Amino acid sequence: MQTNQPRRDRTEAVVVGPGAGERLVRDNRTVTIRLDLPELSIHEIEFDTTFEVPPHTHDHVDTMLVLEGEVELLGGDAPRRIGAGTIAAAPPGVPHGFRNPGPGRARILVLHAPDGGFAETVRATRR
Repeated sequence: MQTNQPRRDRTEAVVVGPGAGERLVRDNRTVTIRLDLPELSIHEIEFDTTFEVPPHTHDHVDTMLVLEGEVELLGGDAPRRIGAGTIAAAPPGVPHGFRNPGPGRARILVLHAPDGGFAETVRATRR
């Protein structure tokens, strides 16, 4: 399987152009793996109101930038709604999740540092 990902032995900056990446279309979302390095993975997720990631934790930092629409953050004392241009970061061990409160689709950029196996988990999810 060719993934259009950068070689791991690079000695120069990795550049990923607009629209590039491994596009995975699922029932209620489209995930594009924009960058897949051991130190960092970046994923663009466009999702509808039926997609939800329940609160969970990682051993690494999980950061989200809302590109379009609104996202409701889960895992704190109460859900918190954030909009385009907002960044939310969950340090290691902090419960976090999200959903789309609507209307319409939402689009986010998710960064995992280090990757921690997230890219492979996304690839393995078939629904």
